[in-house]
Amino acid sequence: MFSERLQILVSPAQRRRLEAEARRRGLSVAALVREAIDVRVEAVPADRRAAAFERLQSMRVPFIPIDELNALIDMRD
Repeated sequence: MFSERLQILVSPAQRRRLEAEARRRGLSVAALVREAIDVRVEAVPADRRAAAFERLQSMRVPFIPIDELNALIDMRD
């Protein structure tokens, strides 16, 4: 899946923060760093995200409150 190796240097404090956050979230430090890269360096260009948002807003899907959705799910059992 991953084929590009990247080596970076971080401060001891940064490493401690990365390790603590990774532990808290049940991720590896590498996965946390990849996620941070995707968030900071947009994985999906802003214009594509905006277009997707517009398409979602234009859909005429009825809103069903969560309580009603849960009741429908419970009825299936």
